[in-house]
Amino acid sequence: MGDLAGRVFTRLDARLNHAGPEPVALALSGGGDSLALLDLAAAWAKARGRRLLALTVDHNLHPDSADWTRFAAEAARAAGADWRGMVWQGARGGPGAPARARAARHALLAEAAREAGARVILTGHTADDVAEGDWMRAQGATLGRLREASPSPAWPEGRGLLLLRPVFGEGRETLRDHLRARGLTWLEDPANADLRYGRGRARAALAQAEGPAASSATVACASAAHEPGDQAWAGVLPLSRDLPASMLAAVLLCAGGGATPPRGDRLAALQARLADGEDFTAVLCGARVEASGAHVQAMREPGEWKRRQPAALALTPGRPAVWDGRFEIVTDQSGLRVEAAAGRLAQLSDVERAVLAPLPPAARAAAPVLIDPEGRPVLAWRGACVRALASRRLALALAAFGGETTQEDGLFQSLHGETPPSDLFSKKDC
Repeated sequence: MGDLAGRVFTRLDARLNHAGPEPVALALSGGGDSLALLDLAAAWAKARGRRLLALTVDHNLHPDSADWTRFAAEAARAAGADWRGMVWQGARGGPGAPARARAARHALLAEAAREAGARVILTGHTADDVAEGDWMRAQGATLGRLREASPSPAWPEGRGLLLLRPVFGEGRETLRDHLRARGLTWLEDPANADLRYGRGRARAALAQAEGPAASSATVACASAAHEPGDQAWAGVLPLSRDLPASMLAAVLLCAGGGATPPRGDRLAALQARLADGEDFTAVLCGARVEASGAHVQAMREPGEWKRRQPAALALTPGRPAVWDGRFEIVTDQSGLRVEAAAGRLAQLSDVERAVLAPLPPAARAAAPVLIDPEGRPVLAWRGACVRALASRRLALALAAFGGETTQEDGLFQSLHGETPPSDLFSKKDC
């Protein structure tokens, strides 16, 4: 086994199970990075008895994209992997096309991986991608930093999915040397050299630099990740006053249930208020922060629904559905829909109101209720299996920030805070 293969095997062994029916998904574009990862991951999967599923997204932005998809399909099957192709139907050019394509790609990959039963998606990001991202941020881009492992950025499609980058520490040319030695060819996307886009400008600038660019991918987090509190089942997350901006943004994103993290002056201002020890209430990224002394917590701000009203969600019996980006709900009953408790609290039973009473008022209003065909509400936990997503999403995000190893088995385990304490409902009430 060569040095490159040995390093990649070690990284995969540290994160993935060596047996099991679930496939490992791999994002395959047909470019040199993903093709080298396919070759290495296929060898690992064969040695470990795992099934490998290659996923290709046709962004429909280039006249040859269909040919590229066929190339990727042939490469995947030649490597012994299963393959599935998807097409982005909303493709269009113009400003922001790379960002839109990236978001669509992540959503399509996540949906396909979840449908196949996979919990991990391998991607071919390299040390060169990290350096390019650093260069782009230095030019004012708001691109997030890459890490060896991180949660899927697609939400809620990517809930419970881990992105793993086994060639994260390798140079792009090292991977191409591997392909040449194996007699394998790859595609070159001309968009990577297009100077209209930040990625193309970054590659051109770094190619002219002497020696490899220094990477600042590792984010040092001085503040320890905190455990979700007893109210996490209702979407209430505790936070400390000294969180770095990246961690604070993660808490707000998870509490608010959205997909776009807060950045810039508003995030910095909130961070400063927390650090100063000020008592206050503030709203950012769809989340409400309530700070009183050492007690600080974040939750959904129901007042934000005036701008982004969560649609009523009709439930299909036996099929999990995500409401407001914060709760996964499944029921065996028909004819139910999910709405917010706001405006319906007085219609709930005494038991249900007692369950919600310890929560902050905003969290009570933002709790999900089930509406039957006659329009009668019942607290969702009494008529369905409800899992709070914020605590799991936050745990994965903070593990990535802290450089902790997230193992595939951990993605299946229940976390403290996902479900309400067992004593909230008696057997008679459930």
